[in-house]
Amino acid sequence: MANKILADFVQKSMEHGQDRENITNALNQAGWKTNEVQDALALFSDVDYPIAVPKPQPYRSARIAFLYLLFFIMLGVISISLGNLLFALIETLFPDAAKPSDYIQIRNERQIRSGISGLIVGAPIFFFLARMLSKARQKDPELQRSQIRKWLTYLTLVIAGSTLVGDAISLVYNLLDGEMTTRFLLKSLVIALIAGVIFIYFIKDAERGDEGQNHAG
Repeated sequence: MANKILADFVQKSMEHGQDRENITNALNQAGWKTNEVQDALALFSDVDYPIAVPKPQPYRSARIAFLYLLFFIMLGVISISLGNLLFALIETLFPDAAKPSDYIQIRNERQIRSGISGLIVGAPIFFFLARMLSKARQKDPELQRSQIRKWLTYLTLVIAGSTLVGDAISLVYNLLDGEMTTRFLLKSLVIALIAGVIFIYFIKDAERGDEGQNHAG
């Protein structure tokens, strides 16, 4: 999908008698990528007519929205599954003496099975979608400025950032309350690592998208 500003420029240029080569050269000098320019030019036909004649374009917004939504859902599945798995391992290594051992063992076994199942199912789908969307964005730079992707990215950042803040508050509260245990510290570290990695990755991804948006503007 070509950038709207770029498509409008191409349309006006064609209607003022400029050929495709001159339009391409002007946009390349302005800093637009060749594939972006070609996408914009591809919106219009070569027919002989006083104004630019648009070509019919496939509607892809619903498909892209579906892929991005599924991608972020799988990210959530992986994060929760990994957290459950690591929590269960921590509970196994550092059990709570105040709770019945049989109860802890049964609960941990369920958490481990749940975590492994989620990772086995969610991870392949997540990485497949990540690769597919990465290739699509390389082929079509407009996807880097997709509003759907942008909203889901910032929603993920809000969730990850809130998780980090909540984790820090919980850590300080327990420290002040004198209930700082090895088990609690390790669980806090797990939450911080998972949420931190997600936050750092997507804040960089959001910055790349914003740069593309500013460039387009």
